Amino acid sequence: MLIFYFHPTPNPMKVALLLAESGLEYQLVAVDTLKGEQHSPAFKAINPNGKLPAINDDGTIVFDSNAILLYLAEKTNTFLGKPKDKGQLLSWLMFIASGLGPYSGQAVHFQKAAPEEIPYAINRYRHEAERHYQVLDKQLENSEFIVGDSYTIVDIAAWGWIDKYVPVLGDSALEKYPNLNRWYHEINKRPAVAQARAINKDIAFKSEMDEIALKALYPQNYHA
Repeated sequence: MLIFYFHPTPNPMKVALLLAESGLEYQLVAVDTLKGEQHSPAFKAINPNGKLPAINDDGTIVFDSNAILLYLAEKTNTFLGKPKDKGQLLSWLMFIASGLGPYSGQAVHFQKAAPEEIPYAINRYRHEAERHYQVLDKQLENSEFIVGDSYTIVDIAAWGWIDKYVPVLGDSALEKYPNLNRWYHEINKRPAVAQARAINKDIAFKSEMDEIALKALYPQNYHA
C-alpha cells in the first residue's frame, strides 16, 4: 500500500491532485508541520530534509513533490504527455521546482511571515514570482495546457502553487495574466481538484501561528 505523508500546503496538494486523478489507492498519514512533526526522527527516516510531501510505495521512498509526481506518473503511465514532448515536460517541471514554487514561497514569507519587514527581500521575491507568472502566461498564450496538447504532471505541479496566488500576489493578481487565469479556472473544473481539496476534511491540523508553529516552521530564527 502506498503511504502518502501529507500537510495541506502547495507541494503536498500537487500529489493529492495526482492521486485523485490517477485513482491510486493510498494510506494518508498526516504530518502537522505547525506542531513540528516534520522534524521527528520517524519522519526524517522518510525524508531526511524534514519537508512535506513524501511517499513510501511498498518500501520505495520518494520525497520532493516534483520527484513524486514523476515517479507516480511513470508508475501509472499517465499524465506524461507525448514521448516527443518529454524534453519540454522535464524542463517545465524543473521550472516549477526551481522557480515558481520557491519564489512564490519566499514571496509569501517575506510579505507575511518574516519577523521584520525587509523591503529588498519583499521586492526581490515578489518581482520574481510575478516574472514566473508572466513566463507561464506566455507559454499558455496559444495552448490549452503548459506542455503539448494534453494535461500532464506539469499542469498538476503548477496548479499546486497557482492555487495560492492570493497570498503570493493578491486577490486580483490573475487578472494581469489572462492565459494563466483561463488555464487555472479550467483546471479547477476537473472533478479531481474537488477530491484533492477534500483530502483533509476529517483531519484537524493545527492552524494557530503561535510560537510553537513559528519555531517549527522557522527554527533558524530561534537559534541561540
